[in-house]
Amino acid sequence: MSDQSPPAKPSFGRYAELTLDQMTEEQKAAYSYLMDGPRGRLPGPYKVWIHNPKLVYAADPLGRHFTPGQYSLSEREREIAVVVITSKWNSDYPAAAHEKRGLEVGLPQDKVEAMMAGQPTAFDDAREQAVYEVASSLAENRIVSQGLHDRAVALLGHPGISDLVSLMGYYTAVSLTMNFYAVPAGTTGIAR
Repeated sequence: MSDQSPPAKPSFGRYAELTLDQMTEEQKAAYSYLMDGPRGRLPGPYKVWIHNPKLVYAADPLGRHFTPGQYSLSEREREIAVVVITSKWNSDYPAAAHEKRGLEVGLPQDKVEAMMAGQPTAFDDAREQAVYEVASSLAENRIVSQGLHDRAVALLGHPGISDLVSLMGYYTAVSLTMNFYAVPAGTTGIAR
């Protein structure tokens, strides 16, 4: 079967996931790459991206870069940036998942709720505050002031800034994918 003939009934928002028997050989290889590789699963956006195996091979290493301990941000800093950007895109699926994850890594509930609502908040930790301010500025399409730039570089270094900006770009792609297919929070899709 071609990848242009998905099942008639959507299984992941308004997206009809491909079953293994519907996949092309290239899609099956990308599926195995995800399921049998370091990820060991087919996370949310990859349920859709599997249609485009070349994208899977390009996106997966970037997504895995943000595995705890593999990059320059703490898990709390990561979740601040992800909650800010997924909330900005009003993307239910990743925003709900990362609201939960933010609480799991110890972000205060009132601060997570403020970020989810697009309301201002503040963090006692200087690095977390810098991540929040940079993420908020970029998410709101505002210019990063010279003062914020200098403070963020001093606190996070250029590797931290690169990780922060790339993380937000990755989750923008995740959010827009989930929005296009109207995937609600908590949707599991077909069992894998």
